[in-house]
Amino acid sequence: MTAPEPQRHRVVIIGSGFGGIYGAKHLKRADVDVTLIAKTSHHLFQPLLYQVATGVLSVGEIAPSTRLVLRKQHNATVLLGDVVGIDLANRTVTHELLDRQTVTPFDSLIVAAGAQQSYFGNDQFATFAPGMKTIDDALELRARILGAFEQAELAATDEERRKLLTFVVVGAGPTGVELAGQISELANRTLRGAFRHIDPTHAKVILLDAAPAVLPPMGPKLGKQAQRRLEKMGVEVQLDAMVTDVDADGITVKEKDGSQRRIETQCKVWSAGVQASSLGKMIAEQSGGTEVDRAGRVVVEPDLTVQGHPNVFVVGDMMSVPGVPGQAQGAIQGATYAARAIKAGLKGQTPEQRKPFTYFDKGSMATVSRFDAVCQIGKLEFSGFIAWLMWLALHLYYLVGYRSRIMAVISWFVSFLGRGRGQMASTQQWMFARLAMERLNGDVEELEHPNGAQAPQRQQAG
Repeated sequence: MTAPEPQRHRVVIIGSGFGGIYGAKHLKRADVDVTLIAKTSHHLFQPLLYQVATGVLSVGEIAPSTRLVLRKQHNATVLLGDVVGIDLANRTVTHELLDRQTVTPFDSLIVAAGAQQSYFGNDQFATFAPGMKTIDDALELRARILGAFEQAELAATDEERRKLLTFVVVGAGPTGVELAGQISELANRTLRGAFRHIDPTHAKVILLDAAPAVLPPMGPKLGKQAQRRLEKMGVEVQLDAMVTDVDADGITVKEKDGSQRRIETQCKVWSAGVQASSLGKMIAEQSGGTEVDRAGRVVVEPDLTVQGHPNVFVVGDMMSVPGVPGQAQGAIQGATYAARAIKAGLKGQTPEQRKPFTYFDKGSMATVSRFDAVCQIGKLEFSGFIAWLMWLALHLYYLVGYRSRIMAVISWFVSFLGRGRGQMASTQQWMFARLAMERLNGDVEELEHPNGAQAPQRQQAG
């Protein structure tokens, strides 16, 4: 009677973002079985979501199928589902797809579930000011932006038209700056001359932030340069302005001196903060001594593990490590470190022998408009066309798949050298889908159009 073959080391990875994908890929040749569990079927290149929202890129160019990305990696299995439980003591992960629950055992765990938009305790703002973290967010926002122009074409009064043609972006970080710039270019270039009763170039784009500067992490010099470029494009930059209320018809802003004012606007987008996945708190409660910070990120050990569990790694937007920003590079480098630690463990290295994780800062970039970006690499700061070319090259490098890169180059060529954009389709379903799901789940009492009108109901046949 032959003895059974020894079971290979089982690695479970939660999340299909940069941390999840790079963690899985770095285990390709390891003697392990990898199971990647994610609640979406795609790997999302989140830094380019704003270009989906403004019609530059298609969904497929920034969100390839996770199964297709990993199909040649024979030691990797992809499972679709929302993780609802992590049992560190018994080393299992429970995930749910529709009404089916599946329990997956692990020997090592990499948690890279990412983060969601944070409204700083005002989650009701999300109904009227969606964030920019998912494909659904981007498609909804595209429908809201283009829908605002379509409604303005039919507006009966100047007051209504002004409200519809006012676009507010909350948050002057990289996403907010890039989105405000693209909405301005959409109005002033792509849609110019496309309407008969309105002039899209009269659209007002407002960038709001409670902070006193644009792009605070990149320093005052680059922040000022980005602000000047936005203002030259017609974007109103309003700083030291804290949003205190959001409803269907506008937002309320509190000034630094304590006074409040109202901005009438239908189309709002929120990019002011992030909150880590609730899985971080679940892990911390089981690990004895591990804490989470105000954003829900896990305060990890020097080797990115949690106390008492040297086989459980937390990476990406879920980890709290001094000096590591919540950007793609943090997730990539953290996942790579975790994968190498797992492989070293298979060769006999003990957790005590691990070298602490060190982050290599490759710099930060943000586009302001076509042909213009700001870039910070170490102490080197520069902006303009060269920075924009570097931004293009870097994002092309990290896009997954040659087809995505080729299609992105074609889309950028059309959008930046000409006036057209290839992804200008929008539907009412994109606009109302999230609200309809919330209504179905009992989270909202009434499904409303973003301007306050009741959403059209589908008639039943027969």
